[in-house]
Amino acid sequence: MGFINRLHLTPVLCTAAGAAAGYYILFNLPFSAVVCIILFFVLFHCFFRAIASLKNILFIYNQFPLQINLIRNTRLISTYAAAAVIGLVLGLCAAQAGQNNAAFGINNESVTAVEGVLLEDPRVTSGGSVMASISLKRSSGENGLRVSSSGAINVFFPSQSADKLKQYGRGASVFAEGTLRYSESYGWSLSARSLHITKRAPAVEQLRTNIRLGLINRFNGERWQPLALALLLGVRDNLDSVFTEQYRKAGLSYILALSGMHLAILAALIAFVLKKPLGFKASAIISSVLIVLYCLLVGPFPSLNRSAFMYVLGVMAVLGALPKNSLSILSVSFLVQIIITPAAGNSLSFILSYTALLGILLTSQALSFLLDGKIPAFILQPLSLSCGAFLATSGICCFVFGTIAPAGILAGLLIVPLTAVFMTGSIIYLLLDIFLISRVLNLPLSFVYDLMESIASLAGNVPGVSANPVSVLVVSLLLSVFIIIFEYRRRISLYKIQPFS
Repeated sequence: MGFINRLHLTPVLCTAAGAAAGYYILFNLPFSAVVCIILFFVLFHCFFRAIASLKNILFIYNQFPLQINLIRNTRLISTYAAAAVIGLVLGLCAAQAGQNNAAFGINNESVTAVEGVLLEDPRVTSGGSVMASISLKRSSGENGLRVSSSGAINVFFPSQSADKLKQYGRGASVFAEGTLRYSESYGWSLSARSLHITKRAPAVEQLRTNIRLGLINRFNGERWQPLALALLLGVRDNLDSVFTEQYRKAGLSYILALSGMHLAILAALIAFVLKKPLGFKASAIISSVLIVLYCLLVGPFPSLNRSAFMYVLGVMAVLGALPKNSLSILSVSFLVQIIITPAAGNSLSFILSYTALLGILLTSQALSFLLDGKIPAFILQPLSLSCGAFLATSGICCFVFGTIAPAGILAGLLIVPLTAVFMTGSIIYLLLDIFLISRVLNLPLSFVYDLMESIASLAGNVPGVSANPVSVLVVSLLLSVFIIIFEYRRRISLYKIQPFS
């Protein structure tokens, strides 16, 4: 009964659902409505807890023929309600912490300079400027006034500052003079005219930056290498704008953003290398450590961190430290991530990452079961994964981008394996570069790059579907529910027939 196992209700799942509702829904409601909803769940919990206690007493004294499973069910319902309340409160707190509103300490219009610590690696925007998020320490105003500040803002540095910022990297303290602006996309940001490095990053961050720059410098010259940097390190500064636009139109933008797919490819390569000499358990533990170190190297990508959390939790489950329940592991990962990095929950990559995986866990397995034997296995698995992720994320993509690209489902069947080949070749290129013989891979990697570009271009020429986001969301949900129910009924019928076959 795979469907039932996938949807097995647990307290951690209820907590995660409550946290998601608190973070994305309740936080935007009036305070009175929030109090009423939380109070409802508290009373719901108390009601079923009271019934469970009463049924216990009646059962013990044999006054009524009550069943033990009824007592257990009322206890479970009260437990689930309590978990949902905890999740709601946790989600509200995380949403509040994730706002991270900048407090300059002086009138916003009078701010002429800011000082703070780089929170991320600087990246080049399409306009040529260099953007980085900084944690505010001090702000300066007119007449030399300097005050303490808090929060985080984005600073857009002039293009000539790119090399200097990349050299010092994340963790360095900077002082920037410029003009403060506000926009719906970035909130408060500073358009900087100048840059001064006031303090180097800590030693660990300097080491990380040096390793990262060393890897970046190994990829220069060939037209395929910017894609390798995007897929391996998340550096998209030098990606061709036409290439990026083709992927966006084809609904394949997720290929260019570091996510679970890229981590899965790296994890598979690590397991392939380590499993035979070290054994299953040792290779699983070492691969978890390497995955965590890799995430620290490339930086705070929400979707990548989600994948890393789930990978480590999955290894713990395989080793027997946690239950082997995919939805529970996904729930724990969500809770941990919004607690540690509450602001990440507002990013599109975070939302798409979790909704896509939820769709894969619930819908893809159902599709795979229903179509088993009707489609070749090597096509069925990636097709069901693409369909599950597409159904789960189509409403969000339509709301954000205005259109959805169904052609990306079929194009992804070709692009994803080619991406795995390309990433593997790029890693081998780095290893061969140590011995100065990496050029032998230029031709095959260029061929794979051109093939990926051609497929994305063809898929991008297929017109997208423009529709009302709400309508798309409703249709995708109904389709998902229909697929899951149909699979459930199919399994029930098979289990009934099986004993007589």
